[in-house]
Order: sequence, then structure tokens, then C-alpha cells
Amino acid sequence: MNRIDRLVAILIQLQSRRLVKAKDLAEKFSLSLRTIYRDVKALEEAGVPVIGEAGTGYSLMEGYRLPPVMFNQHEATALLTASKLVQSKTDAGITKHFTAALDKIRAILRHAEKDHIEDIDDHIAVMTHPAIVHQPQTDLHLQSILNAIGSSSVIHISYTSIEKNETTARKVEPVGIYYLGSHWYLVAFCQLRNDYRNFRTDKIHHLNITSETISKTHPTLHSFIRQMSAEREVYKVVIDVEAEIVKYLGEQKYYNGYVKEETLGDTVRITFLTGSLMGFARWFMLFGDHARIVEPLELNTWVASIAEGILKKLETPTPQALSLEN
Repeated sequence: MNRIDRLVAILIQLQSRRLVKAKDLAEKFSLSLRTIYRDVKALEEAGVPVIGEAGTGYSLMEGYRLPPVMFNQHEATALLTASKLVQSKTDAGITKHFTAALDKIRAILRHAEKDHIEDIDDHIAVMTHPAIVHQPQTDLHLQSILNAIGSSSVIHISYTSIEKNETTARKVEPVGIYYLGSHWYLVAFCQLRNDYRNFRTDKIHHLNITSETISKTHPTLHSFIRQMSAEREVYKVVIDVEAEIVKYLGEQKYYNGYVKEETLGDTVRITFLTGSLMGFARWFMLFGDHARIVEPLELNTWVASIAEGILKKLETPTPQALSLEN
């Protein structure tokens, strides 16, 4: 990136956030702090009203805005692709707002970029995996939750627990939302349980933002995600698979914790991190006659146990088979 492009990019960052730290800019553009200081000074000399100083952070004077920056073809394509994901993975509310925002962006595109995204619109699709049941939701309460987080408000929800299938009314203090598997989850401090809980947003039947303000400071969403990852026990699995069979593993290898692979002559050694040896053993059975378990050795026991169970089923005649013989 040349300096002119970088100055424009820094200005965009200043326009998009209330306060921008020089350290964050240096990390984003892979530059030294000294270079960032010089670039900010250059913007000031060009007439941009930058407020702040090195060591604290920078912001723009209230009310100062440049006209919209034109998007290039790659950026327009990225936005269109993102819209497909939003339509597939969120609810009607978020989709409506994102579509409205995208229409405003389309309005300032040059004719070449408009024609480009019109041409490729029908050539991008987001499909769900056949093994994952996905039903589009009209309301996952995502926008309301985000509004409550933005205003530091307590929300009142009617929630049906997955484990006990019981519906309870709760007041919760929202921390953040995240998408995992095929569902959105809300992390919040539950006043009923006096502890932090995960709530699947499709199990929230009613949600109201109350006038009550969150009174305590909660840990960040990322700290909860790191904690969940640390608490989840994972197992390292290494297998050797015949090279010509690897292509048939498809996307299933990612669902089973694929990490890396290396070619060893006629075989490919694949490393996984899985949360269930039993689950991995059952998947391994699909191609086990063309593969070998390197580690852990106990995985062989799981596979052998499943195979023995199948063999017993095959060796024991069913009542229907006995009646046919008679």
C-alpha cells in the first residue's frame, strides 16, 4: 500500500470509530508507531481536524465528514458475498437492515461496480449441510439484544431450556452473542440463577428491553469464548489414510476436528482435534479398511468395540429371518 492509499485508509478508520489508538493502526497496517505518528501529522497538515495525541488515541472533530469513499470491484463483491451469509445465518430483522444498508452502498457505486454485482448476484449461494437441520427464523431477537447491549439495558425474556424443556421468565444482563454450529447464542448474566448462562436465541419466545440499567461490569464476550474452549476436553487423533481415499473424506473431516495433513508416500497422515473419541471412531468406520490409527491407541479399542457390536448383529438371526427359514 502506497502512502496516499494508507492515509485514506487511516482517515476511514478515524471516521468509523470514536477513538482510534495509534497502536491499533500500527498493527492493522503492519507499520511502526513512528510511521503512524507521521501519517496522522500529515493528515493534520492537510486540514483534517484530528483531535488527540500520541499515546492516548485519535478522533475527528464532531461533525467532520468526507464524502463517501468509492468502493472498488473487490470490495463490492465482498459486500455482496456478506449479504448472502447474512440472509442465510441471521433472522428477518437483521436481513432487512443489512439489505437497506447495502442498497445505500449500491447507490454510490460507479456504474462499472453496479453492473459487476448485478452480473454475479445469481452466482453466489449459501447452502446448508444436509446433516444439519436448518430452518430460517423470522426473529432470533438479534437486533433487540444488540440494542440492549448498546444501551446497557437489562432484558426480560421468556425462555425454554433445552435440557428440561421448561419455560421460565428471566431478567438477564446481556454480554454478547455468537454463532456456533447452526444456532445463535446469547451470553448473559441471569438474575434468576445469579450466574452467567448461555441462551439459544431461537428458544427465546418473548424479549423486552426494560428500563433497568446494568449495574455491574461483566467480562468481555471473548473471555467467555476462551473459557469455553479451555473447558472443552479435546483429544489429538492421528491417522494414516490411503492417498486415493482422502478426497472422499470431503467436508466431514472438518466436522471431526481436522487440523493438518502431510503426504507420506502412498498414504496421507492427518491430524485431528476431536471432542469425542466415540464419535470419531464411528466416522472412522466409514473408511477404516483404507486407513490406520497412529494415535491414540485407545481409539483402536473404540473402533474394535463398534465392529464387534456390528458383527454380533450380523451373526444373530432376526425373528424375520428365522420365520423365512421355517
